[in-house]
Amino acid sequence: MKYIETLNYIHSLGAFSHEASLKRITAVCQKLGNPQNDFRAIHIAGTNGKGSVSTFVSSALKAAGYKVGTFVSPYIVDFCERIQINGEYISQENLCRLSQRVIDTKIDLTEFEFITAVGFLYFSENNIDIAVLETGLGGRFDATNVIDSPLVSVITKIGIDHIAVLGDTIEQIAKEKCGIIKDNTVVTAHTQPQSAYDVIKSYSQNVITPNINDLTNVNTSVLGNSFTYKNENYKTNLGGEYQIENALVAIETLKNCGLTITDDNIKIGLERAFIPARLEVVSQNPLIVIDGAHNPDGANALCEALKDSENITAIIGVMRDKNYKDVLSKTLPFCENVICVTPDVPRALPANELSVVAMPYCKNVVVADNLDDALNIAMQNDNSIFIFGSLYLASQIRPLLKK
Repeated sequence: MKYIETLNYIHSLGAFSHEASLKRITAVCQKLGNPQNDFRAIHIAGTNGKGSVSTFVSSALKAAGYKVGTFVSPYIVDFCERIQINGEYISQENLCRLSQRVIDTKIDLTEFEFITAVGFLYFSENNIDIAVLETGLGGRFDATNVIDSPLVSVITKIGIDHIAVLGDTIEQIAKEKCGIIKDNTVVTAHTQPQSAYDVIKSYSQNVITPNINDLTNVNTSVLGNSFTYKNENYKTNLGGEYQIENALVAIETLKNCGLTITDDNIKIGLERAFIPARLEVVSQNPLIVIDGAHNPDGANALCEALKDSENITAIIGVMRDKNYKDVLSKTLPFCENVICVTPDVPRALPANELSVVAMPYCKNVVVADNLDDALNIAMQNDNSIFIFGSLYLASQIRPLLKK
């Protein structure tokens, strides 16, 4: 199959087309020769911060000379982002070729199970040293959880999200995330809700949490951060106060994974790390920022950047099955103008409906027919422009801005 045909096939499999189970991914891996056993792994689950921690860890391991496979979910711009080696995306040709191998097993899979199997194959045949694996949703029945004995398990900050699948309490969600924990070290965020931390402790006797008392000299901005942790100075180009915590989790993960890595390797890796649509500054004059914030915790993190800016025009688009009302109530009071759009996704909330929800939180709310119009409206003055509400919106508007 050609690339577009391959993508269409993968997307046709559906996210929840089968019951939650590891049976299918186990079966397909066995038919493929168990490629997941050909490399060591660091396994990362959580509600917020998974992508940032994965990127920090992968970047530092690369700086230390390791051949690093990174498996992330979701992608922002290019589907091939999901499978990377040393920061380079899998090629369209390899994606198609390995997808056919998975298809040939004749085992019905969900979309995530399918792409996980492709990722394992790609990492195996390229003889990587270490894989940094980000769960898609949950952990216990996540397809990545077919791996045995990761070097370290990581639980980033847990919040309320995907309640239809994971449960509607922090404790229920934490139990699903903690399904990745095996008999090894666990590194977790220092701002976990106590109820989540209690669950994590019940799954492991060796939980490592960054010591906030060892954090000093913190400087944060949308353009990047600097801080001192345990007497070592670090910088990140991933901006926003919330990235400090993600960096601390990454540092502790790297120091406790059993691999040979120096402080300098970690410093270089943290500074080089980049993620599209994570407070991504695509222009400084005027300031234009893309962020994928789409749940309450993500909104809290975004607010730290919003409150440090003035005269903000927001371009927003959301999915109707997300907790967008909470996101808007937190973020829009910082905005002078709001432009509502409809991302080109079936799950998107129509812009006119979104505008009704937005109006109580900002006086100036308008609806744009498409993303180009939204950008044209936003650029009619010198305001800072923040674009958020959905990763789908970020992926669709980012190429327009890059032009």
